Amino acid sequence: MSTGSERVESWLSKQSPVVFSIFAVIAAFCTYFSMYAFRKPFAAASYEDIEAVNLFGMVIQYKTILIISQVMGYCTSKFIGIKIISEIPASRRAAAIAVCITVAWGALLLFAIVPTPWNIWCLVLNGLPLGMIWGLVFGFLEGRRVSEVLGVGLSASYILASGVVKGIGKQLMNAGVSEFWMPFAVGACFAIPMAVFVFLLASLPPPTPEDIAARTKREPMDGAARKRFFMTYLPGLLPLTTLYVLLTAYRDFRDNFAVEIWKELGFSKSESAALLAGSEVPVTIGVLGILAFLMVIKDNRRALLAVHGIMLGGTALVGLSTFAFEAGWIGPKYWMIMIGLGLYAAYVPYGCILFDRLIATVGAIGTAGFLIYVTDAFGYLGAVGLMVYKDLGNPDLSWLDFFLKASYATSIVCTVLYAVSFLYFWRSTEQASASVPG
Repeated sequence: MSTGSERVESWLSKQSPVVFSIFAVIAAFCTYFSMYAFRKPFAAASYEDIEAVNLFGMVIQYKTILIISQVMGYCTSKFIGIKIISEIPASRRAAAIAVCITVAWGALLLFAIVPTPWNIWCLVLNGLPLGMIWGLVFGFLEGRRVSEVLGVGLSASYILASGVVKGIGKQLMNAGVSEFWMPFAVGACFAIPMAVFVFLLASLPPPTPEDIAARTKREPMDGAARKRFFMTYLPGLLPLTTLYVLLTAYRDFRDNFAVEIWKELGFSKSESAALLAGSEVPVTIGVLGILAFLMVIKDNRRALLAVHGIMLGGTALVGLSTFAFEAGWIGPKYWMIMIGLGLYAAYVPYGCILFDRLIATVGAIGTAGFLIYVTDAFGYLGAVGLMVYKDLGNPDLSWLDFFLKASYATSIVCTVLYAVSFLYFWRSTEQASASVPG
């Protein structure tokens, strides 16, 4: 007797690409959106009444050490994921997601119970399993002719979700829930939806023969295969990894300290609660619109170069919009929206388009999840470094002033490195693409 998941899979395999894409986008978007309810709500609180933490002789603000703790767990997960995500069989992905979410939610319960400052370790435990979720979810989507639209739909979830779940967290605290119990409570709101969406995701049929012909076959990669691929394209992957460290640090800083930045821009607590979610809606729509057109580019090499151009334009926009804001040409709301648009136009392709098209261009048998996790692992090290630098190297600099300086630095360095990567892959893939279908 077939299971519910098998019946849904059988039904989906008979549907048109449009119906399949809508179903897959909804399942992936909602799964990853729900994951954010177990990851980001704590950042909605300021924890202003909690004393700074003396960590190995360094005095760091309590909220900063909470963020660092979770990111350290998340970062460790990314390094572990280089092996796990590239080797896990498709049949185990859904169960792995369920286990990861359960552990992360349990860690939030401990965060509410364990007294400060010892509860910072609970966020290390919380971040450790959550770092696996992206690779597990994207594994259901990659290697298909419609992978662009699926990946962009998935990516839209984290652009929008962070602000939404923090907004829910703010509302729960306004209703009387303590800032320590609030993260667990937000997770409770999404526990059942998460289970439903994982079921739907697990019901997706595998790539068709036509998908494989267009995007190459996706199979687990052992250690030797991973090393061989990375070393072959090292001159291009190195600048991509380096700039991703900066992008992740900048993106995480903007995300985690959005409450403080909006406050210093002159907005009240009630206004900032609405802006956390509202400002990301146009960013999400803009990024979706920019990246969606890549689906119409059938030639994989041209798509690879086109996405480089989009990412380069995104990092340039971060610097230009910051200059316009400081010059008084645009207001703070428009500035935050524009840097969000530029940031995510440069950041989103890493997790859904860039490496999927690269593998298809060179005809490698493997998984994009491997390359995603290589860049992610080092990226979150950069996020930790930036926060420590702010607290220890520039403790008297306001959140807004530090963010302005970080915007210029990120824009200049990342734009140059994108140009380097573009030139390398333009030259190195010219012959390879000629012998690869699609």
